[in-house]
Amino acid sequence: MDEPMIGDPQERMLAPTGRLRVAINLGNPILAWRGSSRVPEGISVDLARELARQRELEIDLYAVDTAAQSVAVVSSGEADLGFFAIDPARGAGIAFTKPYLLIEGWYLVRRDSPVADNAAVDQPGVRIAVGKGSAYDLFLSRTLERAQLERVPTSPGVVDHFLENGLEVAAGIRQQLEADQARRPGLRLLPERFMVIQQAMGVPVSRMGAAPLLNDFLRRIRESGALVGLLEKYGISGATIA
Repeated sequence: MDEPMIGDPQERMLAPTGRLRVAINLGNPILAWRGSSRVPEGISVDLARELARQRELEIDLYAVDTAAQSVAVVSSGEADLGFFAIDPARGAGIAFTKPYLLIEGWYLVRRDSPVADNAAVDQPGVRIAVGKGSAYDLFLSRTLERAQLERVPTSPGVVDHFLENGLEVAAGIRQQLEADQARRPGLRLLPERFMVIQQAMGVPVSRMGAAPLLNDFLRRIRESGALVGLLEKYGISGATIA
């Protein structure tokens, strides 16, 4: 990866305290999770540490359990930076970079469910479990016309809620749903994704002037092959470089 660069006004806007305070959302298992020592690890953690290294900044990680919590701490300025799915509902408080990863959203149903495809989901009487404040929640809240959403506190808890409460559909990241399939037999994914999520970095909208610095960082990470290397390092499939 590239060598550190000299500080500038954009850097001071990014980290006004002189430390890079980064929100890490543990509710997205493609990007971050707690390691064996309970310390956050994953793609977003490595990207944050590399950014801090390049800018010669000390780093503080703020681990949160949901996307909504991550939005809150960055929007308020408690954290300087976070990793988000781009969504217009978050634009009031967050200024996004260009996307760096694309992640797919899928539906999961019981094996004997009559729901055969995505078109059959948005129907009267269909209840969909979704992580509260997640990209799926925001997208489905805008697009569903007949089905009903049931919002679960955290995305990893969606499938358990779906099963234990007799709901018709669970929505989430494909990798999380596949892991839940292995853990809870008798489930199947529908044949096609229902959305593609653009993953980006984000800063408080009041400090949107830092976004060009982050876009340049992400461009160099992509061009160097380091982002592909992170996907390989953590064995992540189903995510593609934007």
